[in-house]
Amino acid sequence: MKSLYYVFNSWIMAFKYTVTDQNEIYFITTTVVGWIDAFTRKELVEVIIESLKYCQSEKGLIIYAWCLMPSHLHMIVSATEGKKLSDIIRDFKKFTSKKIIKTLGEINESREWLLDKFAFAARTNIKNKDYKFWQDGFHPIILYSNEFKDQKLDYIHNNPIEAGIVTEAEYYNYSSAINYAGGMGLLEVVYM
Repeated sequence: MKSLYYVFNSWIMAFKYTVTDQNEIYFITTTVVGWIDAFTRKELVEVIIESLKYCQSEKGLIIYAWCLMPSHLHMIVSATEGKKLSDIIRDFKKFTSKKIIKTLGEINESREWLLDKFAFAARTNIKNKDYKFWQDGFHPIILYSNEFKDQKLDYIHNNPIEAGIVTEAEYYNYSSAINYAGGMGLLEVVYM
């Protein structure tokens, strides 16, 4: 049985980070359980990229900026009229979680402990059956001003620089920084 402290904190966090207006633009972050560096494998990155493309073409996801780091995904997003951003992200996380677990079983992954970690995370959460890949929630923060939008856009694009992965934001393949620098990125974006 969950402690009252856990239930209360979960409720507070859910209230603090919710999509309150489905028509607004949000900065969101979704993180792998335990901050595991899952996206060091190209096959797992491809699951995310293809899923985001599908969400754009079929579910109404509008991506303004994005950056897939080894353990988490940052995006600035909204939904097309009549669609719910919270539903799109929920479906994205559910699908990618299952697909990544399946892909891990198919590729020659040297980190055999990964599936054990994801299975352990599922056992500690009643919502999951066999594996839990993503942490709960996606921490949506509404972008209420142009200054705040610019701040989050810079934050997203500079994340790989801060992590020491690249020296220039547009050199990181798994980001929209290349789009904003005039190049052709992996995903189409709507410029802010």
